[in-house]
Amino acid sequence: MREAFICDAIRTPVGRYGGILAPIRADDLAALPLKALMERNKAVDWAAVNDVILGCANQAGEDNRNVARMALLLAGLPQSVSGCTVNRLCGSGMEAVAGAARAIATGEADLLIAGGVESMSRAPFVMGKATEPFFRQHALQDTTMGWRFINKRMKELYGVETMPETAENLAIKFSVSRQDQDRFSLWSQEKTAAAQGDGRMAEEILPASVPQKKGDPIIVARDEHPRSTSMEKLSQLKPVVRPQGTVTAGNASGINDGAAALLIASETAVAKFGLTPRVRVVGAATAGVPPTIMGFGPVPATRKLLDRLGLSLSDMALIELNEAFASQALVCAHELGLADNDPRINPQGGAIALGHPLGMSGARLLTTATYQLCRTGGRYALCTMCIGVGQGIAMVLERCGKSQKSN
Repeated sequence: MREAFICDAIRTPVGRYGGILAPIRADDLAALPLKALMERNKAVDWAAVNDVILGCANQAGEDNRNVARMALLLAGLPQSVSGCTVNRLCGSGMEAVAGAARAIATGEADLLIAGGVESMSRAPFVMGKATEPFFRQHALQDTTMGWRFINKRMKELYGVETMPETAENLAIKFSVSRQDQDRFSLWSQEKTAAAQGDGRMAEEILPASVPQKKGDPIIVARDEHPRSTSMEKLSQLKPVVRPQGTVTAGNASGINDGAAALLIASETAVAKFGLTPRVRVVGAATAGVPPTIMGFGPVPATRKLLDRLGLSLSDMALIELNEAFASQALVCAHELGLADNDPRINPQGGAIALGHPLGMSGARLLTTATYQLCRTGGRYALCTMCIGVGQGIAMVLERCGKSQKSN
């Protein structure tokens, strides 16, 4: 098997729901990091790209016509370059990178772009077709996130809880307190504020130009979702699932917009185009869990992957654990033997602070991990996330370079 290397990675800022990036279509949003990769790697013959693979969870609106193919054309890549959109819901962006790495490992490709996009602000309402003559029970379905057009048998067999409900299920099953969830959420916000303040976050972000109805475009260079808060403010928020519940808007990830793209190459392509490998994709794995506790997914996915690779969590210098909800992040940390405040967990904050554009998030984790490994000199990074309908995905990256600092 051949090695797959991430040679460059870039992402847009993450916008809030209905926020600064909402005017940008999903295909145009996905084109932004693709175009940036082209501008940053001028020695590459872009006609040599074997495929562009983007994750996208919605695909019900302006992203419906194979958004990867549309985005690569909008970005100015040659028409001869193919594109494929993959959907593993929250894990779509990471799945795209895993697929690119496998194509290189098996010898089917040498140069690919992989990443993800989601414009949750622009997700449309949809309506099903009539099921019988004179049908008068049409209903609009919101495609922003979650279940729609529910299969009755699926509901009977597995349940169709909303994502916040699955987070409450985990909090109850594993006795995770509201206070612990709020404390973890505050920690996420504080870490992101520090990373924004000292400039660490800026190196992975492509400033986005947002057109305005009047006047010049606005240039957005910072994530929009982070909020200054406190334990007192978080404790005052009302539960969103049940009156006595623990999941709130403050200890859950957001509904967001964003896109990311990574340039992935074989050793042959690295030499041919003068690229610099930043990290090596060591491996990836997925696993299934009951849909009612979908947030538990990172635990079996991580265990499966580390066991196959012969590695352990003690080998990891960095752990990027997607914070869909504080309850599920804490449960996963506990089950994997990590302390709530392990400094390796999301050093720059996670999705509670940064937001969670579904199809982008996996690619965002890998982008963030790549920059952090290169900056700190750590060797291995674990990136893992839960996935709706009961799955988990995990990937391990290894920093390239002859010398490795201590983990």
